[in-house]
Amino acid sequence: MAKASIVLSFHDILLHQSDVALLDGPYWLNDTIISFYFEYLEKKIFRTAKELLFVSPEVTQCIKMVQTDEIKTFLEPLGISRKQFVFFPLNDNDTPDVAGGSHWSLLVYSKPEVSFFHFDSSYVTNHNAAWDFASHLIPYLTSIGSINYMDKECMQQGNGYDCGVHVICNAERVAECAHQTGLIGNCDMLVKINPSAKRKEIIKIIHNLKSSE
Repeated sequence: MAKASIVLSFHDILLHQSDVALLDGPYWLNDTIISFYFEYLEKKIFRTAKELLFVSPEVTQCIKMVQTDEIKTFLEPLGISRKQFVFFPLNDNDTPDVAGGSHWSLLVYSKPEVSFFHFDSSYVTNHNAAWDFASHLIPYLTSIGSINYMDKECMQQGNGYDCGVHVICNAERVAECAHQTGLIGNCDMLVKINPSAKRKEIIKIIHNLKSSE
């Protein structure tokens, strides 16, 4: 389906009508919607939380495909050296230069805890993808020792299309925990998620931003 007119330009994100239509459900969220919400978290919700870095799905996909010595090309312009917590929206797509995949999950690097935390709303569907991605990043993030990896328990989706909504909700909750406590490991992730309500909330956010342009 061809993309229709632009609905919103928000920093580096262009939202088209076909992107926003995915929020009406029951549809799988694409890279653009997740990129938009990560940008919204960084620029609005956590604008004073300078220790947080939200990496877009597109940059995450690029990092997945390059050699370890090329990772810095993507992360250093984002100021990763000054960040304590780095959020990666991860999918199971292993095709270079192609957006998509069939399942989203969230991988977060916590520098204070020397750990990766993986949040998967479909049990361990993305475990291998997340483990491979974390292993790919470890040589870049540390030259001494290693970094722990944990699949952290979180709320599970009740269908095959709400994984992207869970990534958005999990990222927001983890970011709040990280900002308030300086840790991720102690964050309670078994708080109920209402994907339908979150979709409506994001549509409202988009409309409000559009009105304020």
